[in-house]
Amino acid sequence: MDNLTTLPNLGKTLDGLLKQAGINTISELKNLGCEQTFIRLRAIDSGACLHKLYAIEGAINDIPKKDISTERKEELRYFFEMLTK
Repeated sequence: MDNLTTLPNLGKTLDGLLKQAGINTISELKNLGCEQTFIRLRAIDSGACLHKLYAIEGAINDIPKKDISTERKEELRYFFEMLTK
């Protein structure tokens, strides 16, 4: 089954937001990538936070967000800060 909620970190709320952003399948999510997915998410949810960005990254890599490497978290934090300036 290609249900987004089967991925780590993706509950009903984030699943609904991703669907509103036009991302309906795991393959669409993975093909789009973390940063582009988050840009789409921010277009419909201006309050999307850094933790949602981490959740997306973890989901794409099939890991809990707490297991994202420190280096990747720093990259994502920088991306988030640039996006929210």
